[in-house]
Amino acid sequence: MAVTVADPEPGAPHQPARTRRFPPAWLLRTAAACASGFAYYLSFAPRPLWWLAPLAFAGLALVLRGRRFRAGFGYGFAFGLVFFLPLLTWLLDFLGPDFGPWPWLGLSLALALYHGLAGGLITLVSRLPAAPLWGALVLIALETPRAWFPFGGFPWGRVAFSQPEGAFLPLASIGGAPLVGLAVVLTGFGLATLAARLWDVRKLTRPVVFAALAALLPVVAGLALWPAIGTGAQDGELTVATVQGNAPDIGLALQGQRTVLRDNTIAESERLLAAVRAGKVAKPDLVVWPESATPVTGPDPQVDQLVANFGVPALIGAVYALPDGHVQNSVIAWDPRTGPGERYAKQQLVPFGEYVPARKVAQLVTPFLDQETVDMVPGDGANQTMDVAGTKVGVFICYETAFDYPARDAVRGGAELLVVPTNNAWYGRSEMSEQQLAMSRLRAVEHGRSVVVSAVSGVSAVVAPDGSVTSSTGLFTADSLVGRVPLRTQTTLSDRLGAWTEYGLLALAIAGVAGGLVLRFRTRRTSAGTAGEAAD
Repeated sequence: MAVTVADPEPGAPHQPARTRRFPPAWLLRTAAACASGFAYYLSFAPRPLWWLAPLAFAGLALVLRGRRFRAGFGYGFAFGLVFFLPLLTWLLDFLGPDFGPWPWLGLSLALALYHGLAGGLITLVSRLPAAPLWGALVLIALETPRAWFPFGGFPWGRVAFSQPEGAFLPLASIGGAPLVGLAVVLTGFGLATLAARLWDVRKLTRPVVFAALAALLPVVAGLALWPAIGTGAQDGELTVATVQGNAPDIGLALQGQRTVLRDNTIAESERLLAAVRAGKVAKPDLVVWPESATPVTGPDPQVDQLVANFGVPALIGAVYALPDGHVQNSVIAWDPRTGPGERYAKQQLVPFGEYVPARKVAQLVTPFLDQETVDMVPGDGANQTMDVAGTKVGVFICYETAFDYPARDAVRGGAELLVVPTNNAWYGRSEMSEQQLAMSRLRAVEHGRSVVVSAVSGVSAVVAPDGSVTSSTGLFTADSLVGRVPLRTQTTLSDRLGAWTEYGLLALAIAGVAGGLVLRFRTRRTSAGTAGEAAD
């Protein structure tokens, strides 16, 4: 856009015309999309800025307003890229200098494509009645295929994971992470439509009323549900101890430090045992070790003796050797009298951490494979709910927290308490541990269960059924937590609906996109027909 300054008065010295140039509109929109994407990132842990997420989506909706598919794709991609790049910087700590920034950049670009596609499709549904709702459905629906692809899915950064506290969190008990995400985006899109309508029309109309409802109803519904979130014990209580042995901050090189992790975990366990015997902390009913705290290749007299000294069962995070030479990332129920018993093996493995997709191609660019690594074997879901310490305990491991099905399957199997062993030591002092803890807080409300997070180097935590953190540790410290948690048997509506909520929202989004395409096609035919009649 250019503005030409007017000619001087007659008789005045001649001045050459001056042109003042402003940034083109597309550049301003791109800047606004990027700013909104960064605001969305800031809404995630460790910052308690959950309210920034709906404002970020309001900014994105304003940028997309009146755009066509190609422009919507570009602005959505910019939003997603600026969001994922800072969110996933912990990958740099994980992979170290040998890999460079390329895996981090590549994954961020791939995930941003989903937001780009969402931006494009939102322009197709923007002319439908109740457009904010259809737009929110489209954006949340695209989180479903992101849990499938690439590399078996990467749902990190889902909208719901920005909400471990605040107005929207109680909705997790009704429809899980998909409903929480829908509520956040709908609020933002409703705010954007409300602002645009009031600016353009400056009076109340039916679209303005609907936009106001879209902006306010999810918040009101979430706040109204808070009193219904159950936290009381329904089958007694359990005293649980979680042991954080600590680890060196060396990223992926921890693969070769199994002995160090074991020794540190045993040492912290012995300190906890001494504190229990001295009466400084309550005696636990259950002891939990973090993910991959020890290799298990056969009988283990040292762990046998340690668990026997506690006199209570333990859940031992272990790298378990299979007879064929492969290993599984496992949690073993260890009895103080009979030793190792039931074993759960991690189902959702970390790509490039626990297995390597497209190994022959990856060998061309990945120095990690020079170490002749062997892929871990995923589990089949057996023993996810274990009978231990006189109750049923549901287990899912680290990365599985980002997926809906592991915790849901555990609760459907009768779990009264959820336990999450994790090894976040790979990711340094980044925000990754806090991001994952936010997911566990969401799962607590989603399933109405206490969640005990046991980490190698932090953050370990005890989470109440309402998502509040009752105790936690710091990063890269040797520490233990002992907490009393309620055992609950009641299932939430989210558990009973299961995946139907997610797939129902996906089906609605597909229907909305189809309706948008039909409307656009009819509009073009009508315009073409009108133009033809005018020509005649």
